[in-house]
Amino acid sequence: MNYPACFEELVECFKMLPGIGNKGAERMAYHVLSMDEQQVQRFSEALIDFKTNIQYCKICGHICEGEVCDICQDTTRDQTTICVVESPKDVFAMEKLKEYHGLYHVLHGTMSIMDGKTIEDLNINSLFERLNDNIKEVIIATNPTREGETTALFLAKLLAKQNIPATRIANGLPIGSNLDYADELTLLKSLEGRKKI
Repeated sequence: MNYPACFEELVECFKMLPGIGNKGAERMAYHVLSMDEQQVQRFSEALIDFKTNIQYCKICGHICEGEVCDICQDTTRDQTTICVVESPKDVFAMEKLKEYHGLYHVLHGTMSIMDGKTIEDLNINSLFERLNDNIKEVIIATNPTREGETTALFLAKLLAKQNIPATRIANGLPIGSNLDYADELTLLKSLEGRKKI
C-alpha cells in the first residue's frame, strides 16, 4: 500500500535535507501530521521567511538579513585581521569562542577536484578586493581535510604574492583524545605544530 501523494511529497522534501534518509523523512512527516495547524503554519512561514530574507553579506559572504552583516558593520572589531572560513557555520563556531575579534571572509566551500570545484567557484575575488594597507594578517581557517588544506595552500600562495601575511589555524589532537586513536595525518600535524612549554 502506498502513502497518499501529499505525504510522499513531504517525505521527498525532507529527504532533500542533509543526513535525512527515507526512514527519518517518514518520521518527520508523521510528526508534522501530529502537529496542530498553527504549528504547521508557523513552520511553513518560517521556511518562506528564511528563504526570502536571508542573504549573503556583500562584503564578507556571511549570512545576514540586510546587505551587510553585523560583524562587518561593527567598527569596534579589529579591522586589521581577516579570518577566512569555508562556510557561515564556521563563523558562528569561531564567535562562540569569544576570543577572536577581527573580521571574517566566507569562501562558501573549498577547491575540490572530485566535485569539479575550482578557485573560481569560491568567494575569493571579493577577499582580494578587501585587502589594503590596513590588513596586517589573514588567518586561513579552512577545515583540516584534503580539500581544506589544498585551498589553504593555494590562498597562502596568492596572499604571499601580495605580501599579505597569512597564518593557518593549528591542527592536531583534540583535548581529551588518546594518541592510539588518532590517525596518522592528525599525529603528523600535531607533531609539526608543537610549541615550547
